[in-house]
Amino acid sequence: MTNQQDIMHACPACGLLCDDISGDAIARQQFSCGKAAKFYARVSAGAAPAVGGSTASLAEAVKAAAALLKQASAPLVAGSSTDVHGARALVSLSHATSAAMTHINASSTLRNMKVLQHRGWQTTTLTEVRNRADVILMIGTDVVSHNTRFFERVVWVDEAMFTEPAARKIIYLGGDKLNTKPGVAPDGRAPEVIACASESLPEVVATLRALVMGKPVTAETVAGVAVSSLKSLADTLKTAKYATLVWVSKDLHYDHAELTIENITETVVALNQKSRAMGLSMGGSDGDTSVNYAHTWLNGVIIDAPEWESQDAVVWVNSYSPNAMPPAGTAPVIVLGAPDSTFDTAPAVFIPVATPGLDCNGQQFRVDGSVTLPLTAAKPSDLPTLSQVVAMIEAQLKGDLA
Repeated sequence: MTNQQDIMHACPACGLLCDDISGDAIARQQFSCGKAAKFYARVSAGAAPAVGGSTASLAEAVKAAAALLKQASAPLVAGSSTDVHGARALVSLSHATSAAMTHINASSTLRNMKVLQHRGWQTTTLTEVRNRADVILMIGTDVVSHNTRFFERVVWVDEAMFTEPAARKIIYLGGDKLNTKPGVAPDGRAPEVIACASESLPEVVATLRALVMGKPVTAETVAGVAVSSLKSLADTLKTAKYATLVWVSKDLHYDHAELTIENITETVVALNQKSRAMGLSMGGSDGDTSVNYAHTWLNGVIIDAPEWESQDAVVWVNSYSPNAMPPAGTAPVIVLGAPDSTFDTAPAVFIPVATPGLDCNGQQFRVDGSVTLPLTAAKPSDLPTLSQVVAMIEAQLKGDLA
Protein backbone atom coordinates (compact mmCIF):
# COMPACT_ATOMS: atom_id res chain seq x y z
CA MET A 1 0.00 0.00 0.00
CA THR A 2 1.28 3.46 -0.90
CA ASN A 3 2.10 5.68 2.03
CA GLN A 4 -0.19 8.71 1.84
CA GLN A 5 2.70 10.96 2.81
CA ASP A 6 4.66 9.82 -0.25
CA ILE A 7 1.91 10.72 -2.74
CA MET A 8 2.63 13.81 -4.83
CA HIS A 9 -0.27 16.19 -5.42
CA ALA A 10 -1.02 18.82 -8.07
CA CYS A 11 -2.26 21.89 -6.23
CA PRO A 12 -5.36 23.55 -7.78
CA ALA A 13 -5.05 26.74 -5.72
CA CYS A 14 -3.94 28.60 -8.86
CA GLY A 15 -3.42 27.97 -12.56
CA LEU A 16 0.17 26.77 -12.17
CA LEU A 17 -1.03 23.42 -10.75
CA CYS A 18 2.31 22.86 -9.01
CA ASP A 19 2.68 19.08 -8.97
CA ASP A 20 5.43 18.77 -6.35
CA ILE A 21 3.22 18.97 -3.25
CA SER A 22 3.91 15.94 -1.08
CA GLY A 23 1.47 14.29 1.26
CA ASP A 24 3.97 14.94 4.03
CA ALA A 25 4.01 18.69 3.28
CA ILE A 26 0.20 18.73 3.42
CA ALA A 27 0.19 16.85 6.72
CA ARG A 28 2.75 19.24 8.20
CA GLN A 29 1.26 22.33 6.49
CA GLN A 30 4.67 23.30 5.13
CA PHE A 31 4.42 25.25 1.88
CA SER A 32 6.34 27.96 0.04
CA CYS A 33 3.03 29.31 -1.26
CA GLY A 34 0.34 31.01 0.78
CA LYS A 35 -2.38 29.98 -1.66
CA ALA A 36 -1.48 26.30 -1.23
CA ALA A 37 -1.33 26.65 2.55
CA LYS A 38 -4.81 28.21 2.61
CA PHE A 39 -6.25 25.57 0.27
CA TYR A 40 -4.91 22.55 2.14
CA ALA A 41 -5.87 24.01 5.52
CA ARG A 42 -9.54 23.94 4.59
CA VAL A 43 -11.81 21.64 6.60
CA SER A 44 -14.78 19.83 5.03
CA ALA A 45 -16.17 18.01 8.06
CA GLY A 46 -19.52 18.92 9.57
CA ALA A 47 -21.23 20.34 6.50
CA ALA A 48 -24.79 19.22 5.79
CA PRO A 49 -27.38 20.00 3.11
CA ALA A 50 -29.87 22.70 3.94
CA VAL A 51 -33.15 24.03 2.54
CA GLY A 52 -34.11 27.56 3.47
CA GLY A 53 -31.36 27.63 6.09
CA SER A 54 -32.62 24.49 7.87
CA THR A 55 -30.71 21.21 7.83
CA ALA A 56 -32.12 18.69 5.37
CA SER A 57 -31.25 15.31 3.91
CA LEU A 58 -29.45 15.13 0.60
CA ALA A 59 -32.60 13.77 -1.03
CA GLU A 60 -34.70 16.65 0.32
CA ALA A 61 -32.17 19.22 -0.86
CA VAL A 62 -32.01 17.66 -4.32
CA LYS A 63 -35.79 17.68 -4.55
CA ALA A 64 -35.94 21.35 -3.50
CA ALA A 65 -33.26 22.33 -6.02
CA ALA A 66 -35.07 20.53 -8.83
CA ALA A 67 -38.36 22.20 -7.90
CA LEU A 68 -36.79 25.67 -8.09
CA LEU A 69 -35.22 24.90 -11.46
CA LYS A 70 -38.52 23.55 -12.81
CA GLN A 71 -40.25 26.81 -11.90
CA ALA A 72 -37.53 29.03 -13.36
CA SER A 73 -37.95 30.47 -16.84
CA ALA A 74 -34.41 31.90 -17.10
CA PRO A 75 -32.02 30.01 -14.79
CA LEU A 76 -28.28 30.65 -14.65
CA VAL A 77 -25.42 28.30 -13.79
CA ALA A 78 -22.75 30.55 -12.30
CA GLY A 79 -19.61 30.60 -10.20
CA SER A 80 -18.61 27.33 -11.88
CA SER A 81 -15.54 27.07 -9.66
CA THR A 82 -14.74 23.43 -10.27
CA ASP A 83 -12.63 21.03 -12.34
CA VAL A 84 -13.09 19.41 -15.76
CA HIS A 85 -15.51 16.74 -14.50
CA GLY A 86 -17.56 19.29 -12.61
CA ALA A 87 -17.61 21.56 -15.66
CA ARG A 88 -18.97 18.77 -17.84
CA ALA A 89 -21.70 18.14 -15.27
CA LEU A 90 -22.64 21.83 -15.19
CA VAL A 91 -22.86 22.00 -18.97
CA SER A 92 -25.18 19.00 -18.82
CA LEU A 93 -27.30 20.71 -16.16
CA SER A 94 -27.49 23.89 -18.25
CA HIS A 95 -28.77 21.82 -21.17
CA ALA A 96 -31.34 20.04 -18.99
CA THR A 97 -32.71 23.32 -17.61
CA SER A 98 -32.15 25.61 -20.63
CA ALA A 99 -29.90 27.69 -18.40
CA ALA A 100 -27.23 30.16 -19.37
CA MET A 101 -23.79 29.37 -17.96
CA THR A 102 -20.98 31.60 -16.79
CA HIS A 103 -17.89 31.54 -14.56
CA ILE A 104 -16.73 33.67 -11.66
CA ASN A 105 -13.83 34.85 -13.87
CA ALA A 106 -15.83 35.20 -17.08
CA SER A 107 -15.19 38.93 -17.49
CA SER A 108 -11.41 38.62 -17.35
CA THR A 109 -11.43 35.45 -19.44
CA LEU A 110 -13.39 37.24 -22.16
CA ARG A 111 -10.65 39.87 -22.46
CA ASN A 112 -8.38 37.13 -23.74
CA MET A 113 -10.98 35.28 -25.75
CA LYS A 114 -12.02 38.38 -27.71
CA VAL A 115 -8.44 38.74 -28.94
CA LEU A 116 -8.10 35.05 -29.74
CA GLN A 117 -11.35 35.11 -31.72
CA HIS A 118 -10.65 38.37 -33.51
CA ARG A 119 -6.95 38.11 -34.38
CA GLY A 120 -5.53 34.86 -33.07
CA TRP A 121 -2.23 34.86 -31.20
CA GLN A 122 1.13 33.19 -30.83
CA THR A 123 1.53 31.90 -27.29
CA THR A 124 3.85 29.49 -25.56
CA THR A 125 3.85 27.07 -22.63
CA LEU A 126 5.44 27.14 -19.20
CA THR A 127 7.86 24.42 -20.26
CA GLU A 128 9.02 26.38 -23.29
CA VAL A 129 9.53 29.50 -21.19
CA ARG A 130 11.51 27.49 -18.66
CA ASN A 131 13.75 26.00 -21.35
CA ARG A 132 14.13 28.89 -23.83
CA ALA A 133 13.23 32.37 -22.57
CA ASP A 134 16.14 34.78 -22.15
CA VAL A 135 14.06 37.97 -21.87
CA ILE A 136 10.77 38.01 -19.96
CA LEU A 137 8.62 41.14 -20.14
CA MET A 138 5.86 41.37 -17.54
CA ILE A 139 3.17 43.77 -18.75
CA GLY A 140 0.89 45.28 -16.11
CA THR A 141 1.49 42.44 -13.66
CA ASP A 142 3.97 40.85 -11.30
CA VAL A 143 2.36 37.40 -11.93
CA VAL A 144 3.21 36.28 -8.37
CA SER A 145 0.09 37.96 -7.01
CA HIS A 146 -1.78 35.24 -8.89
CA ASN A 147 0.80 32.49 -9.41
CA THR A 148 3.04 32.67 -6.34
CA ARG A 149 5.66 30.16 -7.47
CA PHE A 150 6.02 31.35 -11.09
CA PHE A 151 9.64 32.43 -10.69
CA GLU A 152 10.52 29.42 -8.55
CA ARG A 153 8.98 26.91 -10.94
CA VAL A 154 9.60 28.52 -14.33
CA VAL A 155 12.22 31.29 -14.25
CA TRP A 156 14.96 30.85 -11.66
CA VAL A 157 15.34 27.10 -12.18
CA ASP A 158 18.53 25.09 -11.79
CA GLU A 159 18.84 24.15 -15.44
CA ALA A 160 17.22 24.68 -18.83
CA MET A 161 17.75 23.08 -22.22
CA PHE A 162 18.53 26.11 -24.39
CA THR A 163 19.41 29.04 -22.12
CA GLU A 164 21.15 29.92 -18.88
CA PRO A 165 18.33 30.52 -16.37
CA ALA A 166 20.34 32.73 -14.02
CA ALA A 167 21.17 35.10 -16.91
CA ARG A 168 17.56 35.82 -17.86
CA LYS A 169 16.59 39.48 -18.13
CA ILE A 170 13.36 40.38 -16.32
CA ILE A 171 11.52 43.58 -17.20
CA TYR A 172 8.34 44.99 -15.65
CA LEU A 173 6.29 47.38 -17.78
CA GLY A 174 3.51 49.19 -15.91
CA GLY A 175 1.13 47.93 -13.28
CA ASP A 176 -0.07 48.85 -9.80
CA LYS A 177 1.62 47.93 -6.51
CA LEU A 178 3.83 45.30 -8.10
CA ASN A 179 5.93 42.87 -6.08
CA THR A 180 9.15 42.88 -8.13
CA LYS A 181 11.30 41.12 -5.52
CA PRO A 182 10.81 37.66 -7.13
CA GLY A 183 12.25 39.17 -10.34
CA VAL A 184 15.66 39.66 -8.72
CA ALA A 185 18.15 37.23 -10.30
CA PRO A 186 19.98 34.64 -8.19
CA ASP A 187 23.15 36.76 -8.49
CA GLY A 188 21.33 39.77 -7.05
CA ARG A 189 20.78 41.53 -10.37
CA ALA A 190 17.68 43.71 -10.09
CA PRO A 191 14.95 43.58 -12.74
CA GLU A 192 14.33 46.56 -14.96
CA VAL A 193 11.16 48.45 -14.03
CA ILE A 194 9.41 50.88 -16.39
CA ALA A 195 6.73 52.36 -14.20
CA CYS A 196 3.29 53.52 -15.27
CA ALA A 197 -0.25 53.05 -13.98
CA SER A 198 -2.31 50.19 -15.37
CA GLU A 199 -4.75 52.67 -16.91
CA SER A 200 -1.88 54.10 -19.01
CA LEU A 201 -0.92 50.76 -20.50
CA PRO A 202 -3.13 51.11 -23.61
CA GLU A 203 -1.06 54.08 -24.81
CA VAL A 204 2.28 52.69 -23.63
CA VAL A 205 1.85 49.22 -25.14
CA ALA A 206 0.57 50.69 -28.42
CA THR A 207 3.70 52.83 -28.59
CA LEU A 208 5.92 49.82 -27.85
CA ARG A 209 4.23 47.92 -30.67
CA ALA A 210 4.83 50.84 -33.06
CA LEU A 211 8.51 50.99 -32.11
CA VAL A 212 8.96 47.23 -32.58
CA MET A 213 7.38 47.60 -36.03
CA GLY A 214 9.79 50.43 -36.88
CA LYS A 215 7.12 53.12 -37.01
CA PRO A 216 8.14 56.73 -36.29
CA VAL A 217 7.21 58.05 -32.85
CA THR A 218 7.84 61.78 -32.49
CA ALA A 219 6.65 62.28 -28.92
CA GLU A 220 9.24 62.37 -26.14
CA THR A 221 6.93 60.82 -23.55
CA VAL A 222 3.79 58.70 -23.59
CA ALA A 223 1.62 58.67 -20.46
CA GLY A 224 4.63 59.86 -18.49
CA VAL A 225 6.96 57.17 -19.86
CA ALA A 226 10.01 58.28 -21.82
CA VAL A 227 9.83 57.08 -25.40
CA SER A 228 13.59 56.52 -25.22
CA SER A 229 12.95 53.88 -22.52
CA LEU A 230 10.38 52.17 -24.75
CA LYS A 231 12.80 52.35 -27.71
CA SER A 232 15.46 50.64 -25.60
CA LEU A 233 12.91 48.01 -24.56
CA ALA A 234 11.93 47.41 -28.20
CA ASP A 235 15.61 46.89 -29.08
CA THR A 236 16.02 44.44 -26.19
CA LEU A 237 13.04 42.41 -27.41
CA LYS A 238 14.32 42.42 -30.99
CA THR A 239 17.74 41.10 -30.02
CA ALA A 240 16.43 38.43 -27.63
CA LYS A 241 16.74 34.79 -28.63
CA TYR A 242 13.34 33.99 -27.12
CA ALA A 243 11.42 36.95 -25.73
CA THR A 244 8.31 36.18 -23.70
CA LEU A 245 5.63 38.82 -23.18
CA VAL A 246 3.55 37.99 -20.11
CA TRP A 247 0.21 39.41 -19.01
CA VAL A 248 -2.62 38.55 -16.61
CA SER A 249 -6.03 39.58 -17.92
CA LYS A 250 -7.37 40.10 -14.37
CA ASP A 251 -4.79 42.84 -13.82
CA LEU A 252 -5.92 44.77 -16.89
CA HIS A 253 -9.07 45.96 -15.15
CA TYR A 254 -10.18 48.89 -17.30
CA ASP A 255 -12.58 49.35 -20.19
CA HIS A 256 -11.62 47.70 -23.49
CA ALA A 257 -8.57 46.01 -21.96
CA GLU A 258 -8.79 43.47 -24.78
CA LEU A 259 -7.25 46.14 -27.04
CA THR A 260 -4.16 46.22 -24.83
CA ILE A 261 -3.94 42.43 -24.99
CA GLU A 262 -4.26 42.63 -28.77
CA ASN A 263 -1.38 45.10 -28.90
CA ILE A 264 0.70 42.70 -26.78
CA THR A 265 -0.01 39.74 -29.03
CA GLU A 266 0.51 41.76 -32.21
CA THR A 267 3.86 42.94 -30.84
CA VAL A 268 4.75 39.26 -30.63
CA VAL A 269 3.73 38.83 -34.26
CA ALA A 270 5.91 41.78 -35.26
CA LEU A 271 8.90 40.43 -33.33
CA ASN A 272 8.58 37.05 -35.02
CA GLN A 273 9.20 38.61 -38.43
CA LYS A 274 12.93 38.72 -37.70
CA SER A 275 13.49 37.17 -34.27
CA ARG A 276 11.63 34.83 -31.92
CA ALA A 277 9.05 35.79 -29.33
CA MET A 278 5.94 34.38 -27.71
CA GLY A 279 3.07 35.53 -25.51
CA LEU A 280 2.10 33.94 -22.21
CA SER A 281 -1.20 34.61 -20.45
CA MET A 282 -0.90 33.82 -16.75
CA GLY A 283 -3.23 33.90 -13.77
CA GLY A 284 -5.95 31.31 -13.77
CA SER A 285 -8.05 30.44 -10.74
CA ASP A 286 -11.22 28.60 -9.80
CA GLY A 287 -10.68 26.17 -12.66
CA ASP A 288 -11.44 28.90 -15.21
CA THR A 289 -9.24 27.40 -17.96
CA SER A 290 -10.82 23.96 -17.49
CA VAL A 291 -14.38 25.27 -17.40
CA ASN A 292 -13.91 27.46 -20.47
CA TYR A 293 -12.38 24.55 -22.41
CA ALA A 294 -15.13 22.12 -21.39
CA HIS A 295 -17.85 24.66 -22.20
CA THR A 296 -16.27 25.33 -25.60
CA TRP A 297 -15.88 21.73 -26.71
CA LEU A 298 -19.34 20.73 -25.48
CA ASN A 299 -21.25 23.81 -26.69
CA GLY A 300 -19.10 25.09 -29.55
CA VAL A 301 -18.84 28.56 -27.98
CA ILE A 302 -16.76 30.12 -25.22
CA ILE A 303 -18.24 30.85 -21.82
CA ASP A 304 -20.02 34.20 -21.62
CA ALA A 305 -20.87 36.83 -18.99
CA PRO A 306 -24.68 37.25 -19.15
CA GLU A 307 -26.59 39.92 -17.27
CA TRP A 308 -27.61 38.75 -13.80
CA GLU A 309 -30.76 40.87 -13.71
CA SER A 310 -32.55 38.69 -16.25
CA GLN A 311 -32.11 35.43 -14.31
CA ASP A 312 -34.81 34.07 -12.00
CA ALA A 313 -32.83 31.21 -10.40
CA VAL A 314 -29.09 30.74 -9.94
CA VAL A 315 -27.10 27.55 -9.42
CA TRP A 316 -23.87 28.68 -7.75
CA VAL A 317 -20.74 26.52 -7.59
CA ASN A 318 -17.79 27.78 -5.51
CA SER A 319 -15.60 24.74 -4.81
CA TYR A 320 -12.30 26.66 -4.87
CA SER A 321 -13.60 29.95 -3.42
CA PRO A 322 -15.81 29.16 -0.41
CA ASN A 323 -16.26 32.85 0.41
CA ALA A 324 -17.41 33.77 -3.10
CA MET A 325 -21.13 34.33 -3.49
CA PRO A 326 -23.48 35.78 -6.14
CA PRO A 327 -24.23 39.52 -6.12
CA ALA A 328 -26.32 40.67 -3.17
CA GLY A 329 -30.03 40.40 -3.80
CA THR A 330 -29.75 37.42 -6.13
CA ALA A 331 -32.54 34.93 -5.41
CA PRO A 332 -33.32 32.14 -5.32
CA VAL A 333 -29.80 30.69 -5.10
CA ILE A 334 -28.97 27.00 -5.15
CA VAL A 335 -25.42 26.50 -3.87
CA LEU A 336 -23.70 23.29 -4.91
CA GLY A 337 -20.47 24.24 -3.32
CA ALA A 338 -17.65 24.10 -0.89
CA PRO A 339 -18.57 22.52 2.44
CA ASP A 340 -16.83 25.44 4.17
CA SER A 341 -18.88 28.04 2.29
CA THR A 342 -19.81 31.17 4.23
CA PHE A 343 -23.16 32.91 3.76
CA ASP A 344 -24.38 36.37 4.71
CA THR A 345 -27.85 35.18 3.73
CA ALA A 346 -28.77 31.51 3.69
CA PRO A 347 -29.35 30.26 0.13
CA ALA A 348 -32.61 28.62 -0.86
CA VAL A 349 -30.75 25.32 -1.13
CA PHE A 350 -27.25 24.35 -0.04
CA ILE A 351 -25.69 21.03 -0.98
CA PRO A 352 -22.04 20.64 0.07
CA VAL A 353 -19.99 18.87 -2.59
CA ALA A 354 -16.46 17.48 -2.57
CA THR A 355 -13.71 19.87 -3.63
CA PRO A 356 -11.49 18.34 -6.35
CA GLY A 357 -7.94 17.92 -5.12
CA LEU A 358 -9.00 18.18 -1.49
CA ASP A 359 -11.97 15.88 -0.81
CA CYS A 360 -11.97 13.91 -4.06
CA ASN A 361 -9.92 13.22 -7.17
CA GLY A 362 -10.29 15.41 -10.23
CA GLN A 363 -8.62 16.85 -13.30
CA GLN A 364 -7.55 20.38 -14.28
CA PHE A 365 -6.06 22.17 -17.27
CA ARG A 366 -2.96 24.18 -16.41
CA VAL A 367 -3.16 27.93 -17.11
CA ASP A 368 -1.10 27.63 -20.31
CA GLY A 369 -3.65 25.13 -21.64
CA SER A 370 -1.00 22.65 -22.75
CA VAL A 371 -1.57 19.84 -20.27
CA THR A 372 -4.16 18.41 -17.93
CA LEU A 373 -3.06 17.15 -14.55
CA PRO A 374 -4.81 14.70 -12.24
CA LEU A 375 -5.90 16.02 -8.85
CA THR A 376 -5.54 13.54 -6.01
CA ALA A 377 -7.70 13.85 -2.91
CA ALA A 378 -5.50 15.19 -0.10
CA LYS A 379 -8.16 14.62 2.57
CA PRO A 380 -10.67 12.12 1.14
CA SER A 381 -14.20 12.62 2.42
CA ASP A 382 -17.62 11.04 2.00
CA LEU A 383 -19.11 14.15 0.40
CA PRO A 384 -20.76 13.57 -2.98
CA THR A 385 -18.99 14.99 -6.01
CA LEU A 386 -20.54 17.80 -8.04
CA SER A 387 -21.12 15.34 -10.89
CA GLN A 388 -23.05 13.01 -8.58
CA VAL A 389 -25.26 15.79 -7.20
CA VAL A 390 -25.98 17.19 -10.67
CA ALA A 391 -26.92 13.69 -11.85
CA MET A 392 -29.38 13.41 -8.94
CA ILE A 393 -30.94 16.80 -9.76
CA GLU A 394 -31.30 15.85 -13.42
CA ALA A 395 -32.91 12.56 -12.45
CA GLN A 396 -35.34 14.46 -10.19
CA LEU A 397 -36.16 16.83 -13.06
CA LYS A 398 -36.97 13.84 -15.23
CA GLY A 399 -39.10 12.31 -12.49
CA ASP A 400 -36.80 9.33 -12.02
CA LEU A 401 -36.51 9.91 -8.27
CA ALA A 402 -39.38 9.57 -5.85
